[in-house]
Amino acid sequence: MSYSTADSLLPVTLDDVRGAQKMLSGVARVTALEGSRHLSQMVGAPVHLKCENLQRTGSFKLRGAYVRIAGLLPEERAAGVVAASAGNHAQGVALASALLGVRSTVFMPKGAPLPKVSATRDYGAEVRLHGQVVDETLTAAQEYAAETSAVFIHPFDHPDIIAGQGTVGLEILEQCPEVRTIVVGIGGGGLAAGIAVAVKALRPDLRIVGVQAEGAAAYPPSLTAGRPVTVENPATMADGIKVGRPGDVPFGIIGDLVDEVRTVSEDELSAALLLCLERAKLVVEPAGASPVAALMSRPGSFEGPVVAVLSGGNVDPVLMQRVLRHGMAAQGRYLAVRLRLTDRPGALATLLGVLSVVDANVLDVSHVRTDPRLGLTEAEVELHLETKGPAHCAEVGQALREAGYTVMG
Repeated sequence: MSYSTADSLLPVTLDDVRGAQKMLSGVARVTALEGSRHLSQMVGAPVHLKCENLQRTGSFKLRGAYVRIAGLLPEERAAGVVAASAGNHAQGVALASALLGVRSTVFMPKGAPLPKVSATRDYGAEVRLHGQVVDETLTAAQEYAAETSAVFIHPFDHPDIIAGQGTVGLEILEQCPEVRTIVVGIGGGGLAAGIAVAVKALRPDLRIVGVQAEGAAAYPPSLTAGRPVTVENPATMADGIKVGRPGDVPFGIIGDLVDEVRTVSEDELSAALLLCLERAKLVVEPAGASPVAALMSRPGSFEGPVVAVLSGGNVDPVLMQRVLRHGMAAQGRYLAVRLRLTDRPGALATLLGVLSVVDANVLDVSHVRTDPRLGLTEAEVELHLETKGPAHCAEVGQALREAGYTVMG
């Protein structure tokens, strides 16, 4: 794809995104835009969810990967492509390469979730497990590219990638022409940059809000400094936006066109994922739920109608289980308590009777009898309870104390 800067100083233009949209016709799905009554009531304005979690491969990444690989010269295609990813980009590159008849090699961390590794192989890529973190995997992929002449397909730092991701923005304007605010998660910045190029060219009044996880928020300090700044050791459950440094190409676009970048906590991400599952009946990964987390954290600060981009749904079932429990705890619907009781027959039944009276559902019970801190006739019990909210948690604690138990946590 060629890029014209005659009418823009940006490296990607509206014409580029429109060209990508034509290229992706019949390849990428035009994903659904679903209204959310619950979020609309919370925000006080219509809220719609752009369901890229239902895209082929389970995320928006196919769009950019296909446009990038389709634009390669014949000799570049013959050399094959290589990528590094913990999941979504890996699957996008694998499927795009298979559709275009290009050999692909994907480097993934040794700890990558097995479902994502299996899916990448099933889409046709040769998977090589290397390193413990994505940075090590990225280095290995770049070394492979230098040794073999395979073309390295960057997950976000290339104009073709950004143009492909920008087709999400065109679809939003077609599906919800009255939209006033678009909320989108940001990792390296390819998706947010592409959407911004597309929508700001057609609707400069439209507000774009980017969202990052607090533990991996490289854009706020970078925008303040006026250049990409690296965040050391980014940490978040949202691996799809766990990027320590903004991409050079998307950074310039986001600095010019994105109105605001906010951050959300791990508790807010967990609660958002739980809401998507319970209220919208949508399986969304933590990175994909980040726009919903932003809406939930400051609902009165968005002008509607609002479109929140659910960027992906490739969540490992083990992580999903942990995140849902975390989300329930953040909403006061899950309570873990430790207490001591006399180690005698019937003591546990008495304790469970107290919990039954206050309608707390016991999910799990564990006993400790051999800790040297315990008295000869004492046992420590840890209980995991399902509760109905913060007020119910307080009621449970009060009932245990009134029954004579010392709650330790």
